[in-house]
Amino acid sequence: MTNTRVAQVLAGAEKGGAENFFVRLVNGLQATGQLDQKAFVRSHQHRMDALSAGGVPVEGFRFGGALDITGRMAFRRALKAFNPDIVMTWMNRASISTPPGDYTLISRLGHYYNLKYYRHADYWVGISRGICDHLVRGGMPADRVFHIPNFADETPVDPLPRTSFDTPAGCPLIVAAGRLHINKGFDVLLKALTDVPDAVLWLAGEGPEEAALKQQCAELGLNDRVRFLGWRNDVTRLMKTADLFVCPSRHEGLGSIVMESWAHECPIIATNSQGPGELIDSGNTGLITPVDEVAPLAEAMRELLAHPERARQLAENARELYWRSYSREVIVGQYLELYGRIKRA
Repeated sequence: MTNTRVAQVLAGAEKGGAENFFVRLVNGLQATGQLDQKAFVRSHQHRMDALSAGGVPVEGFRFGGALDITGRMAFRRALKAFNPDIVMTWMNRASISTPPGDYTLISRLGHYYNLKYYRHADYWVGISRGICDHLVRGGMPADRVFHIPNFADETPVDPLPRTSFDTPAGCPLIVAAGRLHINKGFDVLLKALTDVPDAVLWLAGEGPEEAALKQQCAELGLNDRVRFLGWRNDVTRLMKTADLFVCPSRHEGLGSIVMESWAHECPIIATNSQGPGELIDSGNTGLITPVDEVAPLAEAMRELLAHPERARQLAENARELYWRSYSREVIVGQYLELYGRIKRA
């Protein structure tokens, strides 16, 4: 497969979990030495630098809207000049911008997107079984739909001091992270926290619900127990520090954050949204509570904080599953196998 030319196309935001995983996977594939890759990305310098550091040739584009004809043509000219065997697009904008061509087109979906943006592809990758079912129900041929999950940032990290961010010494410590959006359910987590005495929450992320969440925090009398940390590039260190990680999402395609908690041995409680509900074996690799229900979430947090030995066992079980089934080595191998299969087809 040394001559397989793969174009990786991402028109993502400046910050985001999918964007971070793009860098991890593309750099992981590059490290195998089995592909001739090039990344075509929106011109965010930090991402281009991270890819270049991994040895990946990279070129930046505007990836504007429908009226950005000049930008779209520049991307398409560069893609044609690279002459790829395989093109893999990530999310809506990249898929819309990439036409069929003299290559095999793979669309990778990390959520339950509108499938009208993906019908022109030849193959599809869903990061959860639920997303694969969504593709097949939407009319994509089942034999051309593949399930390949994400892997975590496996870089070893040290915990932060538990007194970071003016956190009182000795208190139970909970971490949550993600875009501050209604889909993430952080409003439910704040309500549940009122029934978890003394616990402090570190909430990492930014987004459109930030002001509303801070107002809710004040109204619930939680200002002394919640730290809004903004966007963080060290969420795995937060996990390594905390007693629990909580993912209270209403909607979650896979919940890559689940993989992070498993890899870094932080016990996880998640709601039964699409991805976490599929991944977590409740009572074995974490705890699952119903979506949008405050009392069961609060009860689960109290339970694991009161019984740290049970929390540790959940984390150990999850770590073993992660390294067996979801590690970088495993997932990179699955993509190499897919590319090889497609090239031979």
